[in-house]
Amino acid sequence: MKASIAIAQLPITWDLHRNLAAISSLLTDTRPDEIVVLPEGALSGYGTDLSSLDHLPPSSLALATDRLAKLARDRAIHLFCGTLLHEHGVWSNAALYFAPDGSRWTYRKINLAMNERGRLVAGSELPTLPIQLSGGESVTLGVQICREIRFPEQWQHLAEHGAQAFIYLTHAANPTEPAGVWRSHLISRAAENQRFVLAANVADPGQHCPSMAISPRGEVLAEAPAGQTALIRTTVDFDESADWYLGQRRQDLLKSTYRGPAHHPR
Repeated sequence: MKASIAIAQLPITWDLHRNLAAISSLLTDTRPDEIVVLPEGALSGYGTDLSSLDHLPPSSLALATDRLAKLARDRAIHLFCGTLLHEHGVWSNAALYFAPDGSRWTYRKINLAMNERGRLVAGSELPTLPIQLSGGESVTLGVQICREIRFPEQWQHLAEHGAQAFIYLTHAANPTEPAGVWRSHLISRAAENQRFVLAANVADPGQHCPSMAISPRGEVLAEAPAGQTALIRTTVDFDESADWYLGQRRQDLLKSTYRGPAHHPR
């Protein structure tokens, strides 16, 4: 089952109108039934300092979210977009899915970054998402956000529960991070789970994680130039996803309880 993928790498600010305009401009190049991936916080804005949330009106964010839903309907695309999300008086870090038929779905980041803790509320579920492509074919996807790249057990859980590909949204722009580490993480998550990874990052001079599409074999299918606004595109065949390695795990050795690091008396 083949599908066209478009991954957008774009600058992100704390200005809703600028973000929405940048997203709208990039979406003009998308095609009907395409799976489109935008970065973490692409709609609301995002950064190490989250104090700008104090000046982000939830009502304006809700209107911008409705505008994105309309864009997805008008262009008949499957759109994944990151945003800080205000619900029931609290904020979370979320990935929103907008379907061509107008329906929506939300994943809330469960493993918050240190700067998010105390400011945002963590999600409590690792759901998968079946989406309907044209022609009646369905594909099941899993979503992860930013630092969740460091927790491979979450990705494995999604694969075990039917995800044929991973949608990954990030805002990774820390110049103190060692070069190439997060790129290696993305390739590992694809190869060890034998799933596609479709990753979108912010366009930023300090970007330390690429925006790219990776095959279940760990092959890089498309990659955006670092720091630049870009829309990269590839075609994937979800039938290439497999359970060859996951099926060979020594489950008998993995069921023991972790008790923390060993403590040796002096």
